[in-house]
Amino acid sequence: MRIATLSALVTFGLDQASKLGVLYGLRLAERGEVDVFPPYLVFRMAWNRGINFGLFSGHTDLTRWVLITIALAIAAWVWVWVRRDRPSRIVQISAGLLIGGALGNVVDRLAYGAVADFLNMSCCGFENPYAFNVADIAIFAGAAGLALFAGQSTGQKPPKRGKPDRKTP
Repeated sequence: MRIATLSALVTFGLDQASKLGVLYGLRLAERGEVDVFPPYLVFRMAWNRGINFGLFSGHTDLTRWVLITIALAIAAWVWVWVRRDRPSRIVQISAGLLIGGALGNVVDRLAYGAVADFLNMSCCGFENPYAFNVADIAIFAGAAGLALFAGQSTGQKPPKRGKPDRKTP
Protein backbone atom coordinates (compact mmCIF):
# COMPACT_ATOMS: atom_id res chain seq x y z
CA MET A 1 0.00 0.00 0.00
CA ARG A 2 2.91 2.29 0.70
CA ILE A 3 4.06 1.92 -2.90
CA ALA A 4 0.69 3.02 -4.28
CA THR A 5 0.61 5.98 -1.90
CA LEU A 6 4.12 7.10 -2.85
CA SER A 7 3.38 6.66 -6.55
CA ALA A 8 0.19 8.74 -6.24
CA LEU A 9 1.93 11.50 -4.25
CA VAL A 10 4.88 11.75 -6.65
CA THR A 11 2.56 11.77 -9.67
CA PHE A 12 0.30 14.41 -8.16
CA GLY A 13 3.29 16.55 -7.15
CA LEU A 14 4.96 16.37 -10.57
CA ASP A 15 1.69 17.18 -12.31
CA GLN A 16 0.89 20.20 -10.15
CA ALA A 17 4.50 21.48 -10.18
CA SER A 18 4.65 21.28 -13.98
CA LYS A 19 1.34 23.12 -14.32
CA LEU A 20 2.36 25.85 -11.89
CA GLY A 21 5.67 26.19 -13.72
CA VAL A 22 4.14 26.71 -17.14
CA LEU A 23 1.14 28.75 -15.97
CA TYR A 24 2.97 31.13 -13.66
CA GLY A 25 6.67 30.69 -14.41
CA LEU A 26 6.38 30.77 -18.20
CA ARG A 27 3.05 32.66 -18.18
CA LEU A 28 1.86 30.25 -20.85
CA ALA A 29 -1.79 31.27 -20.50
CA GLU A 30 -0.78 34.77 -21.66
CA ARG A 31 1.78 33.71 -24.25
CA GLY A 32 -0.23 30.87 -25.74
CA GLU A 33 2.74 28.90 -27.04
CA VAL A 34 6.43 28.36 -26.27
CA ASP A 35 8.71 26.40 -28.60
CA VAL A 36 10.81 24.06 -26.48
CA PHE A 37 12.16 21.64 -29.10
CA PRO A 38 9.93 22.19 -32.12
CA PRO A 39 8.15 20.29 -33.56
CA TYR A 40 8.84 17.47 -31.11
CA LEU A 41 7.92 19.43 -27.98
CA VAL A 42 5.96 22.65 -27.85
CA PHE A 43 4.19 24.08 -24.82
CA ARG A 44 0.77 25.07 -26.16
CA MET A 45 -1.85 26.27 -23.71
CA ALA A 46 -5.24 24.57 -23.85
CA TRP A 47 -8.01 24.59 -21.27
CA ASN A 48 -9.84 21.26 -21.44
CA ARG A 49 -13.35 21.39 -20.01
CA GLY A 50 -14.11 17.83 -21.12
CA ILE A 51 -12.24 14.54 -21.14
CA ASN A 52 -9.64 13.28 -23.64
CA PHE A 53 -9.51 15.28 -26.86
CA GLY A 54 -12.11 17.67 -25.46
CA LEU A 55 -14.96 15.15 -25.54
CA PHE A 56 -17.97 16.19 -23.43
CA SER A 57 -16.59 19.70 -23.20
CA GLY A 58 -19.92 21.42 -22.71
CA HIS A 59 -19.03 24.60 -20.90
CA THR A 60 -21.57 23.98 -18.19
CA ASP A 61 -20.87 23.85 -14.52
CA LEU A 62 -22.80 20.58 -14.37
CA THR A 63 -20.31 18.91 -16.75
CA ARG A 64 -17.44 20.08 -14.60
CA TRP A 65 -18.96 18.64 -11.41
CA VAL A 66 -19.93 15.37 -13.09
CA LEU A 67 -16.35 14.90 -14.31
CA ILE A 68 -14.97 15.72 -10.86
CA THR A 69 -17.34 13.19 -9.27
CA ILE A 70 -16.45 10.46 -11.78
CA ALA A 71 -12.71 11.04 -11.32
CA LEU A 72 -13.01 10.91 -7.52
CA ALA A 73 -15.18 7.79 -7.66
CA ILE A 74 -12.72 5.95 -9.90
CA ALA A 75 -9.74 7.02 -7.78
CA ALA A 76 -11.53 5.89 -4.60
CA TRP A 77 -12.51 2.55 -6.13
CA VAL A 78 -8.92 1.86 -7.27
CA TRP A 79 -7.61 2.89 -3.84
CA VAL A 80 -9.99 0.53 -2.02
CA TRP A 81 -9.19 -2.29 -4.42
CA VAL A 82 -5.41 -1.91 -3.94
CA ARG A 83 -5.80 -1.70 -0.19
CA ARG A 84 -8.05 -4.75 -0.04
CA ASP A 85 -6.27 -7.08 -2.48
CA ARG A 86 -2.62 -6.08 -1.99
CA PRO A 87 -1.59 -6.64 -5.60
CA SER A 88 1.95 -6.82 -7.00
CA ARG A 89 4.34 -3.89 -6.92
CA ILE A 90 3.80 -2.97 -10.59
CA VAL A 91 0.03 -2.93 -10.04
CA GLN A 92 0.43 -0.70 -7.00
CA ILE A 93 2.61 1.70 -9.00
CA SER A 94 0.04 1.68 -11.81
CA ALA A 95 -2.76 2.37 -9.36
CA GLY A 96 -0.78 5.25 -7.85
CA LEU A 97 -0.18 6.74 -11.30
CA LEU A 98 -3.89 6.61 -12.09
CA ILE A 99 -4.95 8.02 -8.72
CA GLY A 100 -2.33 10.79 -8.68
CA GLY A 101 -3.16 11.81 -12.24
CA ALA A 102 -6.90 11.81 -11.60
CA LEU A 103 -6.49 13.93 -8.48
CA GLY A 104 -4.20 16.34 -10.35
CA ASN A 105 -6.88 16.95 -12.96
CA VAL A 106 -9.56 17.25 -10.25
CA VAL A 107 -7.54 20.03 -8.59
CA ASP A 108 -7.37 21.84 -11.96
CA ARG A 109 -11.14 21.62 -12.40
CA LEU A 110 -11.65 22.97 -8.90
CA ALA A 111 -9.05 25.75 -9.19
CA TYR A 112 -9.46 26.84 -12.81
CA GLY A 113 -12.77 25.35 -13.96
CA ALA A 114 -10.90 23.28 -16.58
CA VAL A 115 -7.84 21.07 -16.89
CA ALA A 116 -4.62 22.87 -17.85
CA ASP A 117 -3.12 21.05 -20.85
CA PHE A 118 0.15 22.29 -22.29
CA LEU A 119 2.28 19.50 -23.77
CA ASN A 120 2.11 19.23 -27.54
CA MET A 121 4.25 16.80 -29.46
CA SER A 122 4.48 16.33 -33.23
CA CYS A 123 6.80 14.31 -35.40
CA CYS A 124 7.63 13.20 -38.87
CA GLY A 125 5.32 15.50 -40.80
CA PHE A 126 2.35 14.86 -38.51
CA GLU A 127 1.18 17.95 -36.64
CA ASN A 128 -0.67 16.98 -33.48
CA PRO A 129 -3.42 19.51 -32.75
CA TYR A 130 -3.99 18.28 -29.19
CA ALA A 131 -2.32 19.17 -25.91
CA PHE A 132 -2.08 17.07 -22.75
CA ASN A 133 -0.39 17.19 -19.35
CA VAL A 134 1.58 15.04 -16.90
CA ALA A 135 -1.63 13.81 -15.25
CA ASP A 136 -2.95 12.58 -18.60
CA ILE A 137 0.26 10.61 -19.20
CA ALA A 138 0.03 9.11 -15.70
CA ILE A 139 -3.64 8.18 -16.09
CA PHE A 140 -2.92 6.46 -19.42
CA ALA A 141 0.15 4.63 -18.08
CA GLY A 142 -1.66 3.66 -14.87
CA ALA A 143 -4.71 2.33 -16.70
CA ALA A 144 -2.48 0.38 -19.11
CA GLY A 145 -0.51 -1.07 -16.19
CA LEU A 146 -3.67 -2.11 -14.41
CA ALA A 147 -5.03 -3.74 -17.57
CA LEU A 148 -1.80 -5.60 -18.25
CA PHE A 149 -0.71 -6.63 -14.77
CA ALA A 150 -3.78 -6.73 -12.52
CA GLY A 151 -3.82 -10.54 -12.56
CA GLN A 152 -0.40 -10.74 -10.94
CA SER A 153 -0.26 -11.55 -7.27
CA THR A 154 2.25 -10.78 -4.55
CA GLY A 155 1.87 -14.27 -3.21
CA GLN A 156 0.58 -12.83 0.06
CA LYS A 157 -2.96 -13.29 1.14
CA PRO A 158 -4.77 -10.18 2.27
CA PRO A 159 -5.55 -10.12 5.99
CA LYS A 160 -8.85 -11.69 6.99
CA ARG A 161 -11.56 -9.41 8.16
CA GLY A 162 -14.39 -10.39 10.42
CA LYS A 163 -14.75 -13.54 12.45
CA PRO A 164 -12.81 -16.67 11.52
CA ASP A 165 -14.76 -19.64 10.23
CA ARG A 166 -15.57 -22.16 12.94
CA LYS A 167 -16.23 -25.71 12.03
CA THR A 168 -18.35 -27.93 14.19
CA PRO A 169 -17.38 -31.61 14.59
